[in-house]
Amino acid sequence: MGDHALKDIAAERQRQIEGEGWTSEHDDKHRSGQLATAAAVYALTGSSAGRASWDRGQEPSLTEQIWPWDWSWFKPTGNARRDLVKAGALIVAEIERLDRAAVSQ
Repeated sequence: MGDHALKDIAAERQRQIEGEGWTSEHDDKHRSGQLATAAAVYALTGSSAGRASWDRGQEPSLTEQIWPWDWSWFKPTGNARRDLVKAGALIVAEIERLDRAAVSQ
């Protein structure tokens, strides 16, 4: 497995924390799977079907239906790899949230 992809996901997670302020305390408030759902939306956007929809300037109805927050927070880049890196970082955030929740029980 290539380290480059994992390093990019780790760097994106760090950017989310430092640049956006999405700290562990913030993430811990999302107990209903919102982080995983947001990751799924970015992963879908990173797929060929999702990209084709965005290329036509259409908002895929599935992404609109499942995006867990206000639509203005959804920021696809139009670059499949970049959107998949965002998805990976959000998955990491959800796994870390689950790990913290398990320790506190």
